[in-house]
Amino acid sequence: MSTIKNYVQLIGNVGQEPAVTNLENGKKVARFSMATNENYKNGKGEKQSETNWHTVVAWGKTAEIIEKYVSKGKELGIVGKLKTRTYKTDDGNQRYVTEVEANEILLLGGK
Repeated sequence: MSTIKNYVQLIGNVGQEPAVTNLENGKKVARFSMATNENYKNGKGEKQSETNWHTVVAWGKTAEIIEKYVSKGKELGIVGKLKTRTYKTDDGNQRYVTEVEANEILLLGGK
């Protein structure tokens, strides 16, 4: 059961060009937004679609793959976990950010 704790699996489309940063220690980190769509029928039987946006972060080899092969609009499957971090704004307010930390990616769709 411990393998499904904090387990995220998403299939969606990349919303913006991934931002890849080379860190001082030689590692890479990639960040991008990803849209997932959910289709359903409302109470009247009409088709509805809902889009959710997720911030995805990937490190190391996964970030290198994203840098080479992923661009805006690309369909991806990702497996990872949720991470929440906090930071203080310039005016002293504390903010919370929840991101999906991708451990694996699957390139889907056409070119």
